[in-house]
Amino acid sequence: MTLIDIPGGWPRDAAAALAVQDELRHRVVTDEPGPPVGTGPVTGVDVAYDDERDLVAAAAVTLDGTTLDVVARATAVGRVAFPYVPGLLAFREIPAVLAALEALGTDPGLVVCDGYGLAHPRRFGLASHLGVLTGLPAIGVAKNPFHLTAADPGAERGATSPLTADDGTEVGRALRTRDGVKPVYVSVGHRVTLDAACAHTLRLTPRYRIPETTRHADRLCRDALAEAVGAGR
Repeated sequence: MTLIDIPGGWPRDAAAALAVQDELRHRVVTDEPGPPVGTGPVTGVDVAYDDERDLVAAAAVTLDGTTLDVVARATAVGRVAFPYVPGLLAFREIPAVLAALEALGTDPGLVVCDGYGLAHPRRFGLASHLGVLTGLPAIGVAKNPFHLTAADPGAERGATSPLTADDGTEVGRALRTRDGVKPVYVSVGHRVTLDAACAHTLRLTPRYRIPETTRHADRLCRDALAEAVGAGR
């Protein structure tokens, strides 16, 4: 088993990580429309942890935006790069996720993260952080709200309600992807509008609540972690 290295100079404590967030969050681009919905590649990224062995496995799975067929997949396994601190989870995951994206060997297109973008206490969740570092358009589609609440959207697929910050700014939306099923929470990461992020999310959820990109990446990172743990025994 080959473990990816933690990048040199990677933040080791909360103070250093917060400084990086403050430096990078101003580079988020929110006024680009992003790629057209239903075209080009769309890549889901996700991670799985083995805390006992201090391992994280990341997966990147690229789908054809039209057919939603898998066209590329890659994984990377490394040491957890940062302690668990709410609001700073990107620092635990990004080195492995970047390695998985690089190993794809193809254009990821739009990146869909199982997490947050602007719907984050400092407006710089994983989707924004990853987008700024790679230059790729990115969105966050979370299973649960983090620090914000939204009114329950209408029961029909496609219904939304705003996630608003304390100052009243809309930083994301609760989006119903299946009739009568709990919504997901969509936010802009980088180089995509919120309307487009929601449209992409609906396109990626033809059968299930969670985007197909996330479903594939979740399964693959769990398999990669199990393989890595087994190889290390």
